[in-house]
Amino acid sequence: MNEFDTKRDFESLSLERLMDMRDACAQVMECFRILNASGDNIVGELIKGEDTFYEWNHYPDGDVYDSESHSQFYYHAHPPEERPGEHGHFHTFLRPKGMPEGIAPAPIPEYEAPEDPDDNLCHLVAISMDRAGVPIKLFTTNRWVTGEVWYTAADACQMLDQFVIDHAQPSWPVNLWVSGIVRLFDPQIRALINARDIAVQGWQAANPGVNIFEEREYEVAAECEIDVEAQLEAVETELQRRGAV
Repeated sequence: MNEFDTKRDFESLSLERLMDMRDACAQVMECFRILNASGDNIVGELIKGEDTFYEWNHYPDGDVYDSESHSQFYYHAHPPEERPGEHGHFHTFLRPKGMPEGIAPAPIPEYEAPEDPDDNLCHLVAISMDRAGVPIKLFTTNRWVTGEVWYTAADACQMLDQFVIDHAQPSWPVNLWVSGIVRLFDPQIRALINARDIAVQGWQAANPGVNIFEEREYEVAAECEIDVEAQLEAVETELQRRGAV
């Protein structure tokens, strides 16, 4: 994706959105504080109790699913040579029962409707973590990567405000943290989702006759580095510019 211009893009945000991002940052930082107090971090908290951490396995087993919002996430890791500097990443989703009314899967090649309509889940964004349990990157993926059902960027962006994990299992701070990261980096995530569609369309145009959504050589569609403290500083700067703090 093109480099995200915090100053330019934040000026276009509503005051309500900026205030929500600031609240989300407080939530994220509080989760950090609570875990740091006992020498833990977000990833360690999620996989505690596991004797061995296996690459590719979903953590927790069966994923985390909120039956009220129909939001879902899991954590997993690739071999280190595939993801230099990364320990693993969270994949976040929304299922149809939690989607805004009128949204439907995009018409793409070889789409087959699942038996259960609620299995038409949409991947929103992945959150990359370093070995210290700090978020370092956001990225969007090709369809085959998570086995999601494809939705247009416009529809996927509508889903972001619906994503929340609002229960205590298996870890209250991790659930709050993942929900908070999605809110805090809302502008970047929307930009990444739109960049995903542009990248996929460009690749497909350059490779006619190939189903881009099943192309194993095309995995990450768009990505950007993130920094929680820098994001908060940018939000506060924009709020001060508007005289809202």
